[in-house]
Amino acid sequence: MKKGVRPAVKYGGADALKTNTKRLFVFMAQQFSRPRGTGDILPEESLLWQDIEQKARKIFSIYGYQEIRTPAFEETALFTRSLGETSDVVQKQMLNLEKEGLSLRPEGTASVVRSYIENSLDKKQNLNKLYYIGAMFRGERPQKGRLRQFHQIGVEAIGADAQNLPYLDAEVIILSANLLKSFGLKEDEFTVKINTLGSKEDKENFSGILREKLKNHLSTLCEDCQNRFQKNVLRVLDCKNKTCKDIVGKIDIGHSYLSKESQAYFESVKEALKEQNIAFSVEPNLVRGLDYYTHTVFEISSAALGSQDALGAGGRYNNLITVLGGPQVHATGFALGIERILLALAGKETAQKTTSQVFVVGLDERGFKTGFQIVHQLRASGYPSDMVYKITALKNVLSLLNKINAKAVIILGEDEVNKRVLSFKNLETREQESLNIGDWEKLFPLLEKAGVKKI
Repeated sequence: MKKGVRPAVKYGGADALKTNTKRLFVFMAQQFSRPRGTGDILPEESLLWQDIEQKARKIFSIYGYQEIRTPAFEETALFTRSLGETSDVVQKQMLNLEKEGLSLRPEGTASVVRSYIENSLDKKQNLNKLYYIGAMFRGERPQKGRLRQFHQIGVEAIGADAQNLPYLDAEVIILSANLLKSFGLKEDEFTVKINTLGSKEDKENFSGILREKLKNHLSTLCEDCQNRFQKNVLRVLDCKNKTCKDIVGKIDIGHSYLSKESQAYFESVKEALKEQNIAFSVEPNLVRGLDYYTHTVFEISSAALGSQDALGAGGRYNNLITVLGGPQVHATGFALGIERILLALAGKETAQKTTSQVFVVGLDERGFKTGFQIVHQLRASGYPSDMVYKITALKNVLSLLNKINAKAVIILGEDEVNKRVLSFKNLETREQESLNIGDWEKLFPLLEKAGVKKI
């Protein structure tokens, strides 16, 4: 064979069969990974998620909020129109289904408002207090606390009478703080920051003053902020670039742009928060990154999260419903990030490790069949219970049950089945006793004593 010339590939014969079989095996054995910027919520972790969701639903019921569920994708135009074409979400982060003109929802407010308008909820009651729990999607660079698929708990209160608006703003701030406390965060483990943008006219005045203050620094601003200068100058206040932050830090506008009515409005919000002992700080540069906000805006942060420290945020958006073709009504709301809440709760014991607290064990085939009937009777009676579906030595079973924090075990072997009895063992006290199969009046108190509670 000449040097540098590769041998011809043979496709027939035994060698080729071995080669092709090996290639097929490699193809079939290919492993797949989760998409970048997403996460698997494994069974033990899901208990923490369920705990948060259940606590949230309980508090929402107390506050008079009802659940709404909207699609995971909407028309792209809905988001560009509501969030603003100059927002970072629209310009950099939307995950689009381009052929269909659809986008995965990057936040919940626009979808809820679309549903409110489409289903004429304003005609059903004056004030619709709605909440949602679900996945959101943004095509950004994944990092700690910032995923491409993330989950939010949010509320929208739409349609209030104008004279009560400051108190409704205060309510959603109080509600968000109480949610975090119910999840296990202490008051000193998160910070509530608030501000006001005033009315639509005040906000335009604010933009004009800021643009005047920034014009001599325009060439020094980052490229993004140079674009924002004309299109949405308030977004400069949100910039994380150090040079831009230094320039903004030297600008003192305060609340000089506010009308007297807007000043009185904001004072009412602060007074209501103080009356409910909600600690907060006023941050004049807090504007939020979405176009639809007016009047009250707020953010809740946790130092435990590092640079991405926001647990949630929200505010008032009085004009969004009319912009999207709906009636002239008022609205306010917020969203909390579940992943970030769990990061802030890291190390805290917030949920039980298992819900199946009593296990039924059959030591042979007859014991298993009898146990299968017993476990279903326990479930029908409301006791969380499960079976060990492998017939093995009792020592191995007890070792397993200790690892998963089981409270009690019911044992059925050959002797028990022949005598029509079962052996009940409290795994905490190690007490064990025998009782007749079907004697539920005696078994149920033993379960309760072991810590197995009805659901």
